[in-house]
Amino acid sequence: MGNPDSKNIMPNQKDLHDLLQMDSPQAVLEEVLIILRMISRHFDVIPVRSTFITTVSLYEGRYPGYKKCNTPYHDLNHVTDTFLAMERLIHGAFIEGEYLPDREIAIGLMAALLHDAGYIQQAHDNEGTGSKYTMTHVKRSMTFFRSYGKQYGLSEEEIAAGQSMILCTDLAVDISTIPFSNTGVELLGKMLGAADLLAQMSDRKYLEKLLFLYHEFKEGQVDDYKSEIDLLRKTVGFYGFIEQRYETALGGVHRFILRHFENRWNISEDLYQRAIYNQKNYLCQILAIPDTDPRGYLKRDRIVDKVR
Repeated sequence: MGNPDSKNIMPNQKDLHDLLQMDSPQAVLEEVLIILRMISRHFDVIPVRSTFITTVSLYEGRYPGYKKCNTPYHDLNHVTDTFLAMERLIHGAFIEGEYLPDREIAIGLMAALLHDAGYIQQAHDNEGTGSKYTMTHVKRSMTFFRSYGKQYGLSEEEIAAGQSMILCTDLAVDISTIPFSNTGVELLGKMLGAADLLAQMSDRKYLEKLLFLYHEFKEGQVDDYKSEIDLLRKTVGFYGFIEQRYETALGGVHRFILRHFENRWNISEDLYQRAIYNQKNYLCQILAIPDTDPRGYLKRDRIVDKVR
């Protein structure tokens, strides 16, 4: 059985990972800065660049008062993937005529970078890993954003805007109840909610990383899954839940991504949705094989071995 990426791909088709080195934080930052200047030649990139540097330091254990990231599903790669997906959505919205002030865009990208900061343990926290904060990580991320925002010099209104955007990544929260300061902040919040999901589920290692996610859930006392394989099986239904979420709670903002690919890369296809579709098909295939452990078909990055 082949690679999920290889399904339904015609010759000369490109995938997400063909466009840039997505496991390189610096390559992702450079691409985001290019896109920002496509939106506005005079965009002030300093807040975005500064927050990016802070985020990398935080996840690598060089930020004062915090430990290195130890959640292998919610890792730095996921954060930079979300950051990139967020900027691609913003660019697509700009092409479709949605006006967003440069400063609000910057706040949205800062929120994307810090949306999972709540998983990072403080230096004095020696019990378990950051996974124990699974159920509270969004609120912790909002708290970190406030602290960082004050240090960086954001206004109270800007901090509140960033926090409301981060709250949109919480699947348990009814987005219609969030008190956004204006429609632009609401749109950016929904984009961040979509970017978070697009980044996770289009990852080439998504199916393998679900094994990491099971153990994060286990430590975080999320009792919905009995085993790694149970999580894999229930992920099939999760795809349907997320498709509905895109269209309802998130207002269909994922549609903007296609405009980005057309404008930036001359590609008339949503590469995120293709990647997600291929992963889902592969998962269904391996789960349908009788009397077989589906983990035996998950080969990327030797993650199955690492989990064991």
